[in-house]
Amino acid sequence: MTNKRSDEVNSEVRFSERVARTPRRRAGSSSRHQQVGPAVPASGDRHFVPNLTLGAPVIQSLRKHTKAYLDCHLMVTNPSDYVEAFGKAGASGFTFHIEVARDNWKELIQSIKAKGMTPGVSLRPGTPVEDVFPLVEAEHPVELVLVMTVEPGFGGQKFMPEMMDKVRTLRKKYPSLDIEVDGGLGPSTIDVAASAGANCIVAGSSIFGAADPGEVISVLRNSVEVSQNQS
Repeated sequence: MTNKRSDEVNSEVRFSERVARTPRRRAGSSSRHQQVGPAVPASGDRHFVPNLTLGAPVIQSLRKHTKAYLDCHLMVTNPSDYVEAFGKAGASGFTFHIEVARDNWKELIQSIKAKGMTPGVSLRPGTPVEDVFPLVEAEHPVELVLVMTVEPGFGGQKFMPEMMDKVRTLRKKYPSLDIEVDGGLGPSTIDVAASAGANCIVAGSSIFGAADPGEVISVLRNSVEVSQNQS
């Protein structure tokens, strides 16, 4: 079964905790648009992951100062409990984990969309990529799949190149799908991720720990754009 959405659908490059976005080139089009926005850290709940990070109040504060796309990765046990708060706060995207939503993902996707957000699903390194196929092919599908390239919860971990098999599988099966990778992404690992088919790149430590963050962002963006042009 193929993705129900047209190949004309925009895909994006997101990186530095979703700092910048560059839509994939539409079929038959050579134009590109770029948008740069603020970092939006993921949210953890001390259950699904052991640490507690930033939540809806931070999104609300950021929204007062920007119209940028604010994409939120919820590493929480009960994502349904957060949909209303993040929607009211002004979140643009809401990505939940398949591991905690196997029984209610249909309702969760619809509630996310009802609050004006774009639904996405994430999978941990040990979760088979096939587990997210039904969510991409559903009547009301997710619009992004986030492949974790480290165990979720902490920054600064080492990139897991073996996760690129999941990215390749998704890109082959769903050519127009937004495929995001998160964990250990930087100048030394971006090429393998981009060539595998990832068009949404999350990078934290490699950017915020760099002497010239702007240069790192350019390297990440350019790598993805080159891979898209070659595909």
